[in-house]
Amino acid sequence: MTTEAGQAAGALQAHRPMLLGLAYRLLGSRHDAEDVLQEAYLRWLGVDRSTVAEPRRYLSRVVTRLALDRLRARQASRETYVGPWLPEPVPTEPSPFGPLDRAELRDSLSTALLHVLERLTPPERAVYVLHTAFDLPYAEIAEILDRTPEDCRQLHHRAVSRVRQEQRRFTASRSERERLLDAFLAAARDGDLATLTSLVAADATAWNDGGGRARAARNPVNGADRVARFFAGIYGPAREWSFQRLELNGEPAALLTRADGSRYALTVAAADGRITGIYVMGNPAKLPPTG
Repeated sequence: MTTEAGQAAGALQAHRPMLLGLAYRLLGSRHDAEDVLQEAYLRWLGVDRSTVAEPRRYLSRVVTRLALDRLRARQASRETYVGPWLPEPVPTEPSPFGPLDRAELRDSLSTALLHVLERLTPPERAVYVLHTAFDLPYAEIAEILDRTPEDCRQLHHRAVSRVRQEQRRFTASRSERERLLDAFLAAARDGDLATLTSLVAADATAWNDGGGRARAARNPVNGADRVARFFAGIYGPAREWSFQRLELNGEPAALLTRADGSRYALTVAAADGRITGIYVMGNPAKLPPTG
């Protein structure tokens, strides 16, 4: 690597955790986020860096635009994906996205929120992430998106309105989600339908992402009774499986391993003392590596 290339790589590396976190929140995919950072590096290598007063700001703009291009392309081809699509779970102990010391940074990584953000338009998602998670002012966001500050303010308002409609379903504290997750897994392993049903809200939904590469329900499972029966059947006493507790996306999670070696990552959303959403990732291409 030449001295010039090394200096360029060093400048990018200095901001890598933030940039990776930005790309991931926009895409919900660690793999795609890494690809975006690689492309951003190539563009950074080709620019006259002596004219760039603020590398972090410049790189944030490049990463955001590249991520939005990829997001639009993915949304256009989403209909070919087999079953529900869920964000790729990422271990966050330690966090590859830098410190998660602010609630906004941690909360904006949650599977439940990223799942909701999939329903926004790409510009709405970008403004929401940049303003809510990274606290960028509308004037700076406007420069990144080539829009006016007022446009960005309106986009943020629409995004927040849509997110708040769903946010009431995942307001539980971390400790409450941990308690509910442990109780749910124990009841599922025992095949205890009564307890499972009592832990799940009447309008709860379970999403299972197998991507056509793992056994998974191809449609959301709705309602406490159906959710309880589904998980008792899949993980009940007749099935051999083990689970490992870990942190994914800044929240309590479990990695389930069945006797045949297949793995599933599970997180829950909760509110008012009940589980409102269950997110199960079985697609091996989107699971964290073992070990």
